[in-house]
Amino acid sequence: MTQEPTSETGAGNEASRPDQAAPPHPDLRGDDFRAAARRVADWVADYRERAEELPVRAQVEPGEVASALAASPPELGEPLDHILDDVDRIILPGLTHWNHPGFLAYFPSSATAPALLGEFVTAGLGSNAMLWLTSPAGTELEERVVDWLRQAVGLPPEFRGVIQDTASSSSFTALLAARQAAGLEIRRLGLAGRSDLPALIVYVSDQAHLSIEKGAIAAGLGQTNVRAIPSDSEFCMDPEALRQAVRSDREAGRRPLFVCATLGTTSSASVDPVSEIADIALEEGMWLHVDAAYAGPAAILPELRERFAGWERADSLVLNPHKWMGALVDCSVLLFRDPGVFRASLALTPEYVRTGVEGVTNLMDYGLPMGRRFRALKLWFLFRNFGLEGLRSLLRAHIEWATRFAGWVEHDPRFELLAPVSFSTVCFRATGAARRPGQTAPRNPEEVDELNRRLLDAVNRTGRVFMSHTVLHDRYTLRLAVGSVHNRAADVEAAYRGLSEALDALLNTD
Repeated sequence: MTQEPTSETGAGNEASRPDQAAPPHPDLRGDDFRAAARRVADWVADYRERAEELPVRAQVEPGEVASALAASPPELGEPLDHILDDVDRIILPGLTHWNHPGFLAYFPSSATAPALLGEFVTAGLGSNAMLWLTSPAGTELEERVVDWLRQAVGLPPEFRGVIQDTASSSSFTALLAARQAAGLEIRRLGLAGRSDLPALIVYVSDQAHLSIEKGAIAAGLGQTNVRAIPSDSEFCMDPEALRQAVRSDREAGRRPLFVCATLGTTSSASVDPVSEIADIALEEGMWLHVDAAYAGPAAILPELRERFAGWERADSLVLNPHKWMGALVDCSVLLFRDPGVFRASLALTPEYVRTGVEGVTNLMDYGLPMGRRFRALKLWFLFRNFGLEGLRSLLRAHIEWATRFAGWVEHDPRFELLAPVSFSTVCFRATGAARRPGQTAPRNPEEVDELNRRLLDAVNRTGRVFMSHTVLHDRYTLRLAVGSVHNRAADVEAAYRGLSEALDALLNTD
């Protein structure tokens, strides 16, 4: 029989029971935690200052990190200093450093100091903003900073939104909302075994991000129902090809459901003609989603606003402050016109989360996860600390450096541009032309592709800069993406010098 607590056995007599005075675990508290937090803060500050001394791309072989890690968890706890020593010894060599000033690959995902500090506060608070009641400040701050972003990029006030983890989640959530808006009872009845449903078709550019196709797989629509619409010579979706594809699907008894236009495609940062695509979506009753995950923040710049013409007509759109604003992954903003259809697609409210609070937003209703991190805090810190002028200065510098790099490429007969420079991403490659007597030039397209592969590898192996590649017009293409908050003009110049020197070395040895 369990003994009831009395003044002698427990309650009210903690001083006589030391085991009840502290939690039954070795967690750091009070001054011990303060000292540890300062130690970690010093480590992070030191890392941010010395990151450029490290090779930007990881220099390890597959399995090398795993082989340095203990095979089993420790039975006894270890001092924090031992753990940080192993971060230096094991973890850092196995990282590609996205916060390195020479990181010029993919699209950026870097951390400004205010966003990093906001993330630290978020972790300390440990708030779960799934319901308004579980985090009133987490909910209302998210609504407010999302609206700040909407205002900053010039979208109309009818747009509302939430913060998701990545653009993949944002676009998937939009696809589910489009499915719901079609009025086909898919939420309740599903897709399987239904002879009353036509095939539901999703349209993207052949340059679109893979997240749309993955979303179609996850939503049960199937890869065969995703149409890759051809792009033009500048890698923008061809509206007439879209119109023909929609007409063909209708004639075959299929139902056009969703079209995604991209502002800043992954390979070349090209800009789809959103206004023309919006006309077709309206005529055909399709949901229009705009993927501006990379380039969206550039709409903060008044001089670039015209490149976003038509995106205000979207049913939903995504832009990622963690890409080109330094908000620190993960922070993807999904904006939409009709909150009701998003709630209708996914919201469930079992008794254990009924709060009785009316007229509030419950963020768990706007995505697949129930638990939600307090992501708004780091974006709030960033807006407050940088201001719009600080963010504009950052973006303008990146665009200027990328434009300067593109100019060097254009005036160097050994290189050529492969796509227009719409924002801060440059797509280019070595032509294979020799510069000096005695250098051996490649003789056919395959040899030129191989030369560019070797050139990219040679530059990336230096550890000074890191660039990536894509394929445009069936040609191996190098990509330089300026956008990290740690990039400097000198890093872009170093990339060009490194390419020039490495190319000369390759042509001399071939």
